[in-house]
Amino acid sequence: MRFQTPPLQRKQKLSRKDAKAQSFRKEKLCVSFASLRLCVRFFWGLRFVRDCLMVSHFCAFATAFSLLGCSAKDKGNNAFKQAYPEAITLPVKNPAAFARKDAEVVLELAKLKANAPEFNDKAFVVLHNVQELASQTNDRDNDGSADEIVCVTDFAANETKALTVRYAKSGALSREYPKRTQAELSRKVGGKFVERKYEGGAFQNVQALRVPPEHTDHSFFVRYEGPGWESDKVGYRFYLDWRNATDIFGKRTSQMVLQNVGLDGFDSYHAMADWGMDVLKVGESLGIGSLAMWHEGTAQRVAQTDSITCAIIANGVVQSQIQTNYFGWKVGEGVYDVISNLSINAGSRLTEHKVMIAGDPQNLCTGIVKLDSTVTLAAPETNAGWTYLATYGKQSLVPDKLGMAVLYRKSDLIEVTEDQHSRIVVLRPADGQLTYYFLGAWEQEPGGIKTAEEFAAYLDQTVAELDSPLVIE
Repeated sequence: MRFQTPPLQRKQKLSRKDAKAQSFRKEKLCVSFASLRLCVRFFWGLRFVRDCLMVSHFCAFATAFSLLGCSAKDKGNNAFKQAYPEAITLPVKNPAAFARKDAEVVLELAKLKANAPEFNDKAFVVLHNVQELASQTNDRDNDGSADEIVCVTDFAANETKALTVRYAKSGALSREYPKRTQAELSRKVGGKFVERKYEGGAFQNVQALRVPPEHTDHSFFVRYEGPGWESDKVGYRFYLDWRNATDIFGKRTSQMVLQNVGLDGFDSYHAMADWGMDVLKVGESLGIGSLAMWHEGTAQRVAQTDSITCAIIANGVVQSQIQTNYFGWKVGEGVYDVISNLSINAGSRLTEHKVMIAGDPQNLCTGIVKLDSTVTLAAPETNAGWTYLATYGKQSLVPDKLGMAVLYRKSDLIEVTEDQHSRIVVLRPADGQLTYYFLGAWEQEPGGIKTAEEFAAYLDQTVAELDSPLVIE
């Protein structure tokens, strides 16, 4: 609304009625402006209040969230205490000046029960502070009773962790964890052998198997021709027949896959699938880490035997193990009985191979298949404890880059040599026992190693970890 005063020369005297109306209009205008100022102040006040409330609500929410977190931790800890009222605390030290991821912790039940005779291995949980660690029990000697608890956890350099094992004195109360390792053995049932080929039937996983005398290579009796084991990094198998050589399953996923491999025949896993594939050509070689004996200039695999039994010792969430007994292994004039124990841990590419042999052999050997387009890697001469022989290059069946290594104690070494098919380390068993490791590292695995330099650095770190095992104080 716009008000305009007439020019002075045209100004006229207003009547009483007009003057009263004009005065009313001015008062109304003043009231309108005053009301506008009050409205502005009011809404600014509301905004200020809103902002204050927002800050207040945020602070209250943050406080409640913090208290809720503490409450959840306390509640979880109290739940563990109620379910597992007894406790043993064990300091575990990383003596190395470097961090470790998924380090294996082995707690021997005999020692636990020496401190707590009432310890119950059927109702326990392993904690670090309030963090629950995935764990399992293992029956190492396959006598039906657990011998150890195994878990994995991370360590900072020189860190000591106080691990608490809570338990209930009676009953059975197990925990469930994501599966990060697997071992399996699957044979056919419901069919029959016809001229050393198994016809009909369907595959069925079994805990143990005595290999029938009719079985040989490509009998279609054992799924993917032998037992398999895997971690969230890599998978392996060995031929449960006269070849007795180890092969590699390259994995493109951290999930467990072996349960789906080879269900439709032998050839399916030689082609790339979503999960990965068989990446190694073994042939007449030692493949990766196969057990053999150095005799007359060649590596003699465990080919001629009287009988073989194979059992899944552990199919666990953080560790899996396979035990194979070879009776009457013949090499030259010698006859030997062998117990082979293969194990793998969560988060690791390493297979540990523990061998016990009767018959007083002069040596055992292992090695890596000789393939083109590779470089050979050797550990620094300064290594006094564990060391390795390794190859890296475009040696997978894809073809793409694959690293392979065998790791052994330098004190066990007799010589590094080769034959027509394999690069070989000849080792000396002590009192009929020998331990070595082997591994494969495929470039397509999640976070895969893609250069020889990266592979050498990884091997040096692995050797350093083997040289500095965790200490349970």
